[in-house]
Amino acid sequence: EVRLVESGGGSVQAGGSLRLSCTTSRFSFAGTTAHWYRQAPGSRCELVSSLFNDGDTYYADSVKGRFTVSLDNSKKTVYLQMNNLKPDDTAVYYCAVPPGTCLLRHPDYWGQGTEVTVSS
Repeated sequence: EVRLVESGGGSVQAGGSLRLSCTTSRFSFAGTTAHWYRQAPGSRCELVSSLFNDGDTYYADSVKGRFTVSLDNSKKTVYLQMNNLKPDDTAVYYCAVPPGTCLLRHPDYWGQGTEVTVSS
């Protein structure tokens, strides 16, 4: 089993920053893709950012320019730096590796989530 563990969530005011971490002790993120998803109460789950094994990245339009995904493979950790946070960023954030998705939340591929609350 993989087991992904997120941390770094919390409550901040709009304009603030948080850095989320996703750690695994089971494998190296090198050579795989890591995703960050989020789900707000009453809203659908959405892909926020991806870090592909070739180093390419993806960001949802809503976070582009504010969020940055990165890898510290020596620590087996993927980060999501979130700057200039907005109330609409309030959600539970999940780390996932393939084949984990919003529709396949198996604990081997999907973390337990970390909650982010942004107040106006």
